[in-house]
Amino acid sequence: MGWDRADNKPQQGPKELKVTDLPDPSPSPDQYLIEVHAAATNFFDILQIQGKYQNQPPFPWVSGAEYSGIVLAVPSNSQSPRFPVGTRVFGASQGAYATKVCAIEEQLLSVPEGWSFTDAAGLFVTAPTSYGALVLRAGVKAGDWVLVHAAAGGVGLAAVQVAKAFGATVIATAGTARKLEVAKAFGADHVVDYRDASWPDQVRKLTPKGRGVDIVYDPVGLVDKSTKCVAWNGRILIVGFAAGAIEKVAMNKVLLKNISLVGIHWGAYAKFERGSIPVVWEGIRNLIEQGKFKGTVFTDRQFVGLEAIPDALIALGGRETWGKVVVKIPQPGGSKL
Repeated sequence: MGWDRADNKPQQGPKELKVTDLPDPSPSPDQYLIEVHAAATNFFDILQIQGKYQNQPPFPWVSGAEYSGIVLAVPSNSQSPRFPVGTRVFGASQGAYATKVCAIEEQLLSVPEGWSFTDAAGLFVTAPTSYGALVLRAGVKAGDWVLVHAAAGGVGLAAVQVAKAFGATVIATAGTARKLEVAKAFGADHVVDYRDASWPDQVRKLTPKGRGVDIVYDPVGLVDKSTKCVAWNGRILIVGFAAGAIEKVAMNKVLLKNISLVGIHWGAYAKFERGSIPVVWEGIRNLIEQGKFKGTVFTDRQFVGLEAIPDALIALGGRETWGKVVVKIPQPGGSKL
């Protein structure tokens, strides 16, 4: 999905996407074949469809990356596959906007007990990003004050839950009344509308004696303004730039308040720090088992069937949604988008 196979030109956006009948994908010897039951949307899917993403697959290709479903076939070169046929799995690999997708073992995990396919489809990217940032990079602990920007987004709601699970007090920012309501429902102790230019002062005044927050979780690009409300020795997690611009920061503020600017690139852990990946997922599963982490699926509107993928991506790109926008993929079916 996402390309005109006749002339191999990138689309302008999700509106141009069409459902196409294709043969089932043929897994390589090290791949599983998965029957897709739900597919999650991500901003990078939109960029990839437009031909603007840093990782563009070779033609021809099917769009989508994050999904959940059932194992139909195991790798032919494996004597003891981790996920037998029939296992409920979730994961990330190219081609999720389809009825079937292929994936290698390290791109898959088993669906947590009691979780639906819809909830699990949006877990693979957001949960480890937020857990890795707060736990591995910022060392969140009980008693910390944590500011989560864009708290009603996919990574934001995951961050709110992780911070609360570790005993922190959470201040959440968002840009609409509905999103502030959602952040509160997922555990935020305080909410602040960052459309109000005075939000840094509001945040600081909420903290004990106005000292500021210990950790800032920023997937937006609000680092410079956040230096106004961070405490001495505070850590600012640089998660992304959803505002659209790469931010410039006045470094004198970083020096004067002993601030640490901390990056998190979860996707690169597979290359540079593989040993941390199972540690992070064990931590997430423990939180799930304790009832401290739940799915963050957008529920104000339902998206069902491959035909709904364009509308789901348009809603995501228009900032109309919260949490993870997930499309249910009914089975059986033979069409792919």
